[in-house]
This record gives sequence, C-alpha cells and structure tokens, in this order.
Amino acid sequence: MERMNRTLWSEFILLGLLNHTVIHTVFFGAILLTFFVALLGNCLFLFVIITGSYFRTPMYFFLSQLSFIDICQTSTIVPKMSMDFWNKDNTISLAGCGTQVFFTIMMGGAECLLLTVMSYDRYVAICKPLHYPVLMSRRVCVAMSAGVWFGAFFHSLMHTLCVLQLPFCESNRINQFFCTIQAMLKLSCSETSTYENWLFLVGSILLLAPLSIILASYISILLTVLGMQSVEGRHKAFSTCLSHLGVVGVFYGAASFKYMRPRSYRTPQQDKVASVLSDIVTPMLNPLIYSLRNHDVLAELRKYIRKPMLNI
Repeated sequence: MERMNRTLWSEFILLGLLNHTVIHTVFFGAILLTFFVALLGNCLFLFVIITGSYFRTPMYFFLSQLSFIDICQTSTIVPKMSMDFWNKDNTISLAGCGTQVFFTIMMGGAECLLLTVMSYDRYVAICKPLHYPVLMSRRVCVAMSAGVWFGAFFHSLMHTLCVLQLPFCESNRINQFFCTIQAMLKLSCSETSTYENWLFLVGSILLLAPLSIILASYISILLTVLGMQSVEGRHKAFSTCLSHLGVVGVFYGAASFKYMRPRSYRTPQQDKVASVLSDIVTPMLNPLIYSLRNHDVLAELRKYIRKPMLNI
C-alpha cells in the first residue's frame, strides 16, 4: 500500500556531467568540439565513400554504416546535453528517456556486430582471396548488414521495453547526462536485481562472443600473412587490418570499462567518464583512424579539396 501511494514519475531530471564553473565550461567546450569533429569527420567520410567510384567494395560498404552509427550515437546524446547546459533545464520525459536508451543501445550493439562482420570480411579477403567474390558478394553483404541491424534493433527494443515497464517512484533525479539503463534502474521501486544480473550476462555475451570471433579471425590472418613470400603483399595486408584493429581496440576498451566493471566498484562519476569515452570520443576517433591510414580515402579527400581551389 505504501508503494502504491508513492508518486510514479513520468518526468526526470538529468543531473548532468558538468557544473557552471570556468573549468567545467572549458571541459564542455572540449566535448562540444569533439562532437563537431565526430559529426564532420563521419559525414565527410560517408560522403567520400558514397560519391567515390572506387569505394564499391564490401569493406567500404560496412565502413559507411560504421560512420552512420557514429553520427547517430553522438547526435542522440550531445545536442540534449548541450541544451541542458545552456538553458539549465535538465528535465526529460519518460518517452524521451526511452528514446535515448533505445538508440544508444541499438547503435552500440550495431557497432559491436558490425566490427565482427568487418573482421570476417578481412579474413576472407586475406585468407581466402579466390573465394572472396562468392563469400562476400553483394547479396551476402546485404544479408549480413540486415542481420546486424535486426539483431541490434531486437536487443535494444527488448531492453527498452523492460525498463519502461518499471515503476519509477524512488526519485526522478538521474545521476547522468543522458538516460541509461543502469541509472534508471536505481530509480525503480521494484526489485531489479534479477534483471540487472540478466543485463550483465547479456551484455557480457554481446561483447565477448563477437570479440572471440574477431580475435579468431585476426589470428588466422596473422598466420596467413606471416606465411606470405611477398614483402609488399605482407605490408599491404597488415596496413588494411591495422585500422580495423585500432577501431576494435578503442571500441572494446571503452565498452569494457563502461559495462564490464563490477557493480560494487562503480561510482556515478566513473559511469559518466565511461559514457564520454564510449559514446562521444570513440565516434570521433573512428573516421580519423580509418582515413589517416587509408591512402585511397586521403587521395579522394585531396581531390575534393583541390577542386574549389582550382576554380578560384
């Protein structure tokens, strides 16, 4: 009866990441700059891949989706965070919270699965080059892509519906700068320990199972490359894989720090820092890693830069 008499919250207050001090304002400026670099870098990278006639291979087909994921991930979080910082109105509706939870989980899951598909693409290209046109045909690539998005959508929808069905009556103050499942579970007046354990288990499987496939793919690639007689072929194989390994390392490093830490060692500040690293910094690094190590992308970018200069 006491629980029934409590207020069930349908609107929440985001406590945010920063205060209105000079140091925090500078830090906010750095986050905003990171967001614009991520947005510009991914949009430019996506534009180059779509318009460039050379970029019609499966690798660039998947890279374009990675850029799209990064654009959506940062755009779900930073604009709302920026408005809250300037307007000092940190309220968000339950529907708005659900939208943020859905898209952040979906984009994170899609990136995790997409990196796995990309590692398989590199494995087939280097270890089974004669079978590559068949194993990575347009139809196969589209089917893999559809599987990635369907899996991410279903996983995100399942968690979002579970969270939105919970009664929130403990408090309406979310100790984060955007809505996350972990922060919202702390506000529920129902028993959530079973769901939290299940959430940790599913998250661990979603991270570790793809990581195992990625590691197995690159171990096979390494063994194949070491057996190559051509030094030039070995160098080319390594250069095409290092960018992907860099993105995998950044993504899994940030995701592990965010999701795999034991609950007893978590603090709200650590969760906020982990969210900044995985949801804002990582999308900025991805296009930089791929473009700076990809001579074809750099050459295409130079071509677009030279055109307006020649017309002056």
